[in-house]
Amino acid sequence: MSDYNRGLLFGASAYLMWGFTTLYWPLLSSAGATEILAHRMMWSLLVVLALLAARRHWRWLFDVLRSPRQLLVLAGAAAVIAVNWGVFIYTINSGQASQAALGYFINPLVSVTLGVFIFAEKLRRAQWAAVALGALAVVVLTYAYGAPPWLSLGIAFTFTVYGVLKKFSRLDGLESLTIETLLLFLPAFGYVVYLQATGNGTFTQVSTAHSLLLVGTGVVTALPLLCFGAAAHRVPLSMIGLLQFAVPVMQFLFAWLVFAEELPPSRWAGFAIVWVALAVFAVDMVRSSRTPGNGGTAPDRKRPRAIQEAGGRPS
Repeated sequence: MSDYNRGLLFGASAYLMWGFTTLYWPLLSSAGATEILAHRMMWSLLVVLALLAARRHWRWLFDVLRSPRQLLVLAGAAAVIAVNWGVFIYTINSGQASQAALGYFINPLVSVTLGVFIFAEKLRRAQWAAVALGALAVVVLTYAYGAPPWLSLGIAFTFTVYGVLKKFSRLDGLESLTIETLLLFLPAFGYVVYLQATGNGTFTQVSTAHSLLLVGTGVVTALPLLCFGAAAHRVPLSMIGLLQFAVPVMQFLFAWLVFAEELPPSRWAGFAIVWVALAVFAVDMVRSSRTPGNGGTAPDRKRPRAIQEAGGRPS
């Protein structure tokens, strides 16, 4: 198997696992979203430390700990991804998986929009059309939901801000997650201890399966990230960006077919506009990646950075 095909396999595996985690969080419905989030922070750190120990990959850690600038950037990233995780878990476990799907559908459009305002990047006409269609979809869905889709917007914006902060970090996915969860560990551990001491925690109190599932939050966080890291070095960013769309598609199908969420025609109309916007966006990404000079294997240097980095890791 070629290196490129291995990259595709790793990438598809990562995004499929991220998609299927949508079905994982409802299994922990006995716990509140904040408790689940705290356990995810705790156990993710233990998993990534075990992986680093297995690989004997420690030297980079001391360099980061001696860099206040890197620590500040990663602290900001940790805070933002914690909010993103928490909002995502709450959205899924409150029976609103379609809003989670919408958040990750519009995330690339939010990314390119922030690229214009933060980095003064220029968009092509097709990209402006995709952003305009995305804005129209939010208006239609605001009417459909009876209020702006705040959970979707929260997921999209926090993930985009996380991506912006990551632009200033030189760490790979596993290294970054190690520092982020290291910074989050003490407050998460303190919160879990508080819940257990006051009798409000569910760890060891509901069932053995429930406790194991809480521990498993570390595995479902770290494993797809490892696959994503392996893919990112083998396939072009345009392909990573296209693979990313598998996650919200799965989330939407789960919302519709598994969770039986109510999807009136007005919501279908809003999602249809989003899908048209993403089709325009995806076609433009593919065309841009095939421009002469890069052979379809590297990001087009004329593309805004936000689009080059649109392929990210979901919740």
